[in-house]
Amino acid sequence: MTAPGVLHTRACQLFGVRYPVVQTGMGYVSDAGLTAATAEAGGLGILSAALLSHDELAVAIKAVRARTDRPFGVNIRADQPDVERRIDLLGTTGVKVVSFALAPREDLIARCKDAGLVVVASVGARRHAEKVAAWGADAVIVQGGEGGGHTGGVPTSLLLPQVVDAVDIPVIGAGGFFDGRGLVAALAYGAAGIAMGTRFLLTTDSPVAPAVKQVYLAKTVTDTVLTTEVDGVPQRVLRTGTVDELLRTTGPRRLLRAARNAMAFQRLSGTPWPDLVREGLTMRKAHGLTWSQVVMAANAPMLYRSALLEGRADVGVMATGQVVGLIDDLPSCAELIERIMAEASCVLGRLVGS
Repeated sequence: MTAPGVLHTRACQLFGVRYPVVQTGMGYVSDAGLTAATAEAGGLGILSAALLSHDELAVAIKAVRARTDRPFGVNIRADQPDVERRIDLLGTTGVKVVSFALAPREDLIARCKDAGLVVVASVGARRHAEKVAAWGADAVIVQGGEGGGHTGGVPTSLLLPQVVDAVDIPVIGAGGFFDGRGLVAALAYGAAGIAMGTRFLLTTDSPVAPAVKQVYLAKTVTDTVLTTEVDGVPQRVLRTGTVDELLRTTGPRRLLRAARNAMAFQRLSGTPWPDLVREGLTMRKAHGLTWSQVVMAANAPMLYRSALLEGRADVGVMATGQVVGLIDDLPSCAELIERIMAEASCVLGRLVGS
């Protein structure tokens, strides 16, 4: 299927893809398999590199390349100690797009552009979009409060048109999207496409444990909570026993749990302690976190890994958007994107009376 007329947007042209659908970079979820499957289906797959070492990232890029010759992106963190080296790696391995979960510095955007990369920044406020656009970003992903993981409090229906009116680069809407109706709605607001996390997590191409996918499918739109108790920064997750326990845990016990998780993550990842400390200092400065919140940030990698990869929904944490309550199946990425585009075409046809 080829995207007709209005459905072939500026985002399609910028990314070199058939359809204006982006699969977001999700830690432990957006692996080489999911990224390649999205790319092969005509969307923009984004490989998550936030929890990968430089060498692991190089291997993952090769794995995507072995599965598809279509454009894809890589999501990196602007606060990683070796971020410049990672950018250089992307530029020399033929990656099309670099996306940043946190707004990158102006010098990092310039380095990406020099490497021939299309730069996409994820933002949660108009002022952030204006800043990165002025610094040279090629597009922004705008996530409303319905979205999963780290998110803000302004709903997509208000934030998206606000950002569209503020910048002249392609704007991708995120938070609450899962079907063709949502794509048409985003285009009506002036967006150039949609980005989805939870919807791609719940596909057969996703590496998430099957039992955990069933937990997601059983949830409603009211079964999520926006909390700072996981890592000190507001994020939307499924309300589970683990999350309820975090909400009840007192300060000293919470910090002890975080310290144990920090040591476990250091052993698992092999990240040198000085690098972890530098990342913590950067997070503290960038987000105005207290030292307690910095220590709490060690919770996230291990809690997510326990649930998503090990299938321990009883002891892990699962990021999700509120849209989880509207999802009831596990299609492949190809089936999902074809369905979205077919539905969007039908909706447009109905609106114009054809």
